[in-house]
Amino acid sequence: MIQLLFLVLFAEGTVALFLMLKIGPLRELVMKGLDQLKSSGKGPATVKTIACTMSVIFLSSVTSILKIQNKGVKLGTLTPMDQVLWRTHLLEASLLGYILFLVYVIDRLHEYLRKLIGLRSKVGASEQEVEKLQKENLRLKDKSSEEIRSLKEEISNLTENLKKLQLESQEKEKQVIAAEDRVVALQKQSEDLLLEYDRLLDQTLQGQTVNYRG
Repeated sequence: MIQLLFLVLFAEGTVALFLMLKIGPLRELVMKGLDQLKSSGKGPATVKTIACTMSVIFLSSVTSILKIQNKGVKLGTLTPMDQVLWRTHLLEASLLGYILFLVYVIDRLHEYLRKLIGLRSKVGASEQEVEKLQKENLRLKDKSSEEIRSLKEEISNLTENLKKLQLESQEKEKQVIAAEDRVVALQKQSEDLLLEYDRLLDQTLQGQTVNYRG
């Protein structure tokens, strides 16, 4: 019985050590084994049954230790047989206590490591998503820069065209003003010519009148 308890304790200590320290692929193998044990239909029930049996044996050993101690208190001393039984029960109770404690430690380590692996997976996925968003942001920035550059060039072209149109408009205004000045000059010249024509016509009519009288 004691040799079996030592063997179980050694096995549990080895499992706990592999869970706490990452030694090659051993942690992954232990995690997979515990996952299969917990996920299988009879695994958790079997573990609980063994744990309950060990707990009963542990309580029985503690009870035997207390009985032997009470017997020694009443008699004032312990017989050699009682001393051997007391030490045997004490060793069994100690081994069972350590075994039950390591079962709890292994269960908690497995849960924490599984949560840690899940968190690392989520963090890795989040990092990939962040990297993807950064690349998309950089692509949009490049695209925006190109569009802004294109818009600036278009605005520059429009500004140059507007300046050309303004210059053409100013030239046309100058031409219109010059044409208006020519029209005014022609009108004045026409009026002068009409006046001269009227004056010459009057002189001609007066000369004809004088000749007729003579």
